[in-house]
Amino acid sequence: MELQASEVAQATGGTLVGPDVVVRGVAIDSRLVGGGELFVPIVGVRDGHDFVATALAAGAAAYLTSRAPAAGAATAIVVADTAAALTALGRAARTRLPDRVVGITGSVGKTSTKDLLASVFARRLVTAASAKSFNNELGVPLTLVNAPDGTEAVVVEMGARGRGHIASLCEIARPTVGLVTTVGAAHTELFGSVEEVAAAKGELVESLPTTGTAVLNAGVPLVAAMAGRTSATVLTFGMGCGEVRGEVLGVDPSLRPCLDLQTPWGSVALWLPVRGEHQAANAVAAAAAALACGVTLTQVVQGLRQATLSEWRMQLDLAPSGALVLNDAYNANPVSTEAALRSLAQLPVERRTAILGMMAELGDIGPAEHRRLGELAAELGLRLISVAAPDYGGEQAADPDEALRLLGPVGAGDGVLVKGSRAAGLEGLAGRLATT
Repeated sequence: MELQASEVAQATGGTLVGPDVVVRGVAIDSRLVGGGELFVPIVGVRDGHDFVATALAAGAAAYLTSRAPAAGAATAIVVADTAAALTALGRAARTRLPDRVVGITGSVGKTSTKDLLASVFARRLVTAASAKSFNNELGVPLTLVNAPDGTEAVVVEMGARGRGHIASLCEIARPTVGLVTTVGAAHTELFGSVEEVAAAKGELVESLPTTGTAVLNAGVPLVAAMAGRTSATVLTFGMGCGEVRGEVLGVDPSLRPCLDLQTPWGSVALWLPVRGEHQAANAVAAAAAALACGVTLTQVVQGLRQATLSEWRMQLDLAPSGALVLNDAYNANPVSTEAALRSLAQLPVERRTAILGMMAELGDIGPAEHRRLGELAAELGLRLISVAAPDYGGEQAADPDEALRLLGPVGAGDGVLVKGSRAAGLEGLAGRLATT
């Protein structure tokens, strides 16, 4: 989105210092500056102000600052708090966007559903969507401000770490469609219970206008019950249930599911390009949201067939060694880890190994859930290597290097799943396997 520096100052309550230049989008990471952006230094573990000079050297047109700007430097907008200013800028950017903004939340499937829906929208509409998993108080305003001029649809992923978080994000993004993928045991250490997770996720549908649409998973009672928390129209989806429903007809050797999609707008069967039978539910959710926004069933099919997912999500690589590496290392909770284990069991290989890191933020249920999934791996006939997560059982590794030593040589006939929460840091291990 193109803005004058003076417009940024007005939106943020800041003071413009220097020429009234044009900025194109926003960056909060100096390494991602491509030229022309407004650089917003965030104060966290590291102080982003320390990277202003780097951002300007990379081509940033202006910057926000809560410090006194350097004399003679590039255009600056002085604000009291840069993070709060970014929120205000996102709120202002929303006024330039159409009333086709879809908010997506849920315990699992948010990013994949976002990717699928963005692909569908792009068949017909100029579309902006959250990058990767930018779903918090920084990611949501970034998505809005970085939407290109002329945007016709926006897909905003929304995460939560407690009650009130999604409500705050909705106040910025003002979604007209709210999609809840599912509610399950994720971040229960923070929320306390699955019911508290549902209470927080339901803030999305509560925020919708009466002219909006809540897209709810009919197969999950805690999600279906959210229909009572909104004045918007409700459209349900699910696997084998809901107004927009799906059924998996089969899975090919590369784990791509064939989806039978049945909707009030017609029915169709298609092979999905994403991997894992569980991705079919995300495709059905995306289809429901797109249809609610007036996209045709033909365009839905075209978009789903051409979709790609963000990295490290059911990414299947054929390594030079001949092994198949299933990289699902972006994050992990009981629902997604079970789905990944079942997908590994479907790979057409002779030997199957799951390398699992911890599932973080589960609280009191954590040990039992790790044990349950370790037992599931055994039931599925999988070799299990646990990385700093002894509750899984299996072969124990203290770190990724030891996990690779335990795994030993792999080649044609081997399938290896790598899965864990971000805290486990297994993406590097997956990358090494995929390139050796």
